[in-house]
Amino acid sequence: MIELFLIFIFYYHYQIEEEHQSESLFLEMKNYSFNFEDVRFDMDIISNNNDTLYELMFDENSIYILVPLLNNNVDILKVYYPIEQYNILLTEIKTRIYWQFFVLTLVALFIAMLFSYYSLRPLRNALHLLEEFIKDIIHDLNTPISSILLNLKMMQKNNKSKRIEQSVKNISILHKNLDNYLRESKLDKQDILLKDIIEEQITFFKELYDYLHWHIDIDNMIVFSDKNALSRIIYNLISNACKYNIKDGNIHIVSTDNKLIIMNDSHGIKNPSKVFKRFYKEHERGLGIGLHIVEKLCKQLDIKKELHVEGNSITVMLYF
Repeated sequence: MIELFLIFIFYYHYQIEEEHQSESLFLEMKNYSFNFEDVRFDMDIISNNNDTLYELMFDENSIYILVPLLNNNVDILKVYYPIEQYNILLTEIKTRIYWQFFVLTLVALFIAMLFSYYSLRPLRNALHLLEEFIKDIIHDLNTPISSILLNLKMMQKNNKSKRIEQSVKNISILHKNLDNYLRESKLDKQDILLKDIIEEQITFFKELYDYLHWHIDIDNMIVFSDKNALSRIIYNLISNACKYNIKDGNIHIVSTDNKLIIMNDSHGIKNPSKVFKRFYKEHERGLGIGLHIVEKLCKQLDIKKELHVEGNSITVMLYF
């Protein structure tokens, strides 16, 4: 499309240049008819056959004009310029325009490639993120599924139904996280005993992370919120507190004065301002959407959220 536009522009430019060259020769030949001082032109005296005067004309051998002679109506003066020389002038114009066209084509091609690179870069990055996202989903689903298959084989020897239940619940929660991420769910706010939701999540995670030290102090706080959305928030916060904890680390969960505090040991956070960004991860594990879902749901539920990092201690506070 750009090439067609440039061809049209340069063709139009060539027409103008050709017309300008003809007009220039016309004026110079007309001036020559008065002083005869330009060596480029020649002249002949020919019979007057009522030809058009002072008009640029062409024949096989020249480009010329006809000029009247003073006190002579029988003959007229023919001032001419060789057609070969005229064609050389046109060739020079064409060559100059071709070079301009070539240079501008290269510039346009470079700009188009640069524009394409920066236009397609976000798409390429998005595809890369999607690829990593799918890989992480497969990785996260593989662990509970493998656990289910392994424990099913062992059920004949040992009672592993509790672990299977935990694995199934883990898959269910992962599915709900993805579903919540992809769709906007209608909120159904009601009075909720926060203690019930927290204890349910703690019971689940204690089985999975029995090597951690849990310190729980939950009062009977009533909050007006959506139960499912609030469960997603608490699940993701406790999940992160467990997943990125240290060996024999501590988790403190405290609720008091309309405030929920979740504090855990960790290896630290490099970029605290980015942890709630979509797809942001500081480790290979995880999908990078858990804390983004927390950010999204807290805004929907009008819950104020704060993150504090002090050395290897991470604290998240929710204000209801």
